[in-house]
Amino acid sequence: MFPLPPGLDPDLLRSFVLIADGASVTRAAQRVGRTQSAVSMQMRRLEELLGRPLLVRGPRGFAVTPHGAWLLERARPWLNMHDEIVASFREQEVSGPVRLGTPDDYAMGWLPEILARFAEAHPAVEIEVVCAPSTELLTRLENEELDLTLYSAGNELRGQEGVALWRGPLLWVGPVAHSVHRQMPLRLSLAQASCVWRSAATAALDAAGLAWRVTYSSSSQLGTHAVVLAGLAITVGLEGPLPPGLRVLGASDGLPPLPEFQIALAQGSSSPAAKAMARHIIESFRGEEGGLPS
Repeated sequence: MFPLPPGLDPDLLRSFVLIADGASVTRAAQRVGRTQSAVSMQMRRLEELLGRPLLVRGPRGFAVTPHGAWLLERARPWLNMHDEIVASFREQEVSGPVRLGTPDDYAMGWLPEILARFAEAHPAVEIEVVCAPSTELLTRLENEELDLTLYSAGNELRGQEGVALWRGPLLWVGPVAHSVHRQMPLRLSLAQASCVWRSAATAALDAAGLAWRVTYSSSSQLGTHAVVLAGLAITVGLEGPLPPGLRVLGASDGLPPLPEFQIALAQGSSSPAAKAMARHIIESFRGEEGGLPS
């Protein structure tokens, strides 16, 4: 039989990730509650165990080597899963209802896998998902009709600060079978006037000197996509799989670039079930490409 490979200590990986994220052994030591020399020794042990240099000191602090970058990409989701396993066994069983709000495009792009893993870890929690535009969801959270909600950062959030989860560019989306983006004025299928995506799209067109008019409005992405699939307008969205018949449009199609946007999480309830759900969502997004570090 072949001997088993040596195991990786989660504490070593956690210190490595913190150094890589902050470019500093000192800040990493403060986060894990160890001395700077102890964390430096941890990194030497990790590099000896793997047989490769992982960090290199530069003019702005520590940076990862190519092998370190490879490890960093895999260490984050591994640590998230490790912490989730430990927490699920150490915590008392969480039960009760959780009312989670989300725009429908986030619900389809991210939530299925996140909710499935949460249900496995907390089978006694009853999850209610409410899909609506970000502005409506934040109002419902303030009115205590939701326990927590995902929303597009840039919308007004009174009384608290949301947690940034993910950042990525806003993209133009059009039909595969039509060239409606070549028609002027440009016809748009967008959300309500208060939507920050709508404001960003029309501001970009104005800056580029392109004529436009919003010919279709919908409170859901499904509604905007239906109009685009019919070849009647174009819309905007974030990175991710598109329904068949739609494609991303860009500079080669005569359209201006759009800014980046963040997905954020706001929590209203402090119930154990809501706290567990919020923690799970944050950890899940931070293991995603584009997810923001802690």
